[in-house]
Amino acid sequence: MLQHYAGTMTNPAAVLWDMDGTLVDTEPYWIRAETELMNAHGIPWSDEQGLEFVGNDLLTSAGMMRDAGLDLPAEQIVDTLLDEVIAQIRQDVPFRPGALGFLAALVAEGIPCVMVTMSYRRLAEAVIAACPDGSFVGLVSGDEVSAGKPDPEPYLKGAESLGLEPGLCVALEDSKPGLASAEAAGTIAIGIPHLVDLEAKPDRILWSSLEGATVDDLRELTAQRSA
Repeated sequence: MLQHYAGTMTNPAAVLWDMDGTLVDTEPYWIRAETELMNAHGIPWSDEQGLEFVGNDLLTSAGMMRDAGLDLPAEQIVDTLLDEVIAQIRQDVPFRPGALGFLAALVAEGIPCVMVTMSYRRLAEAVIAACPDGSFVGLVSGDEVSAGKPDPEPYLKGAESLGLEPGLCVALEDSKPGLASAEAAGTIAIGIPHLVDLEAKPDRILWSSLEGATVDDLRELTAQRSA
């Protein structure tokens, strides 16, 4: 994925994983749950509207649904959506291509992984439970931060949970708010666009997929950052 780097290569101190859209393809589950809830209250809803929510913290998305005419408390909207998505996850966990293999390679190399997601803990724990034992050593969830993505707080907390500086950590993200959060936190941020395009910028790292990604790719990025 990267051109060969001749410098000394070392492992990143940790990898901070986004969940929805990066590790698992749950965005269609969220869009389906949003559409069913809006339609149940007589409000038309489209996939295009659902895509505007990708990467948001859940209360922000609930507020947008209220603005569109859904007359329910934001907390009730979030709980309803979570219940529906968790029910779908329990039937089928749609891992993104290459994600499980890459995760296993990191664990085999002793590189700790922390999940940093705007989904709430009860959903994140259901996804972690479907991963091989020991895949994640920590979790930062959307109901445990005071400011969600694109604020840097989630990724700052992810690094802090391991006692690490963010600049020593790689972050994997698929959304605009998530990538902005990871970059603002100072991580080695990698954008892996899925449902939403990510803007190419100088010094921004974009991968097309986790398929074929290797630990050596991360070592090269870490070496380049050190240089």
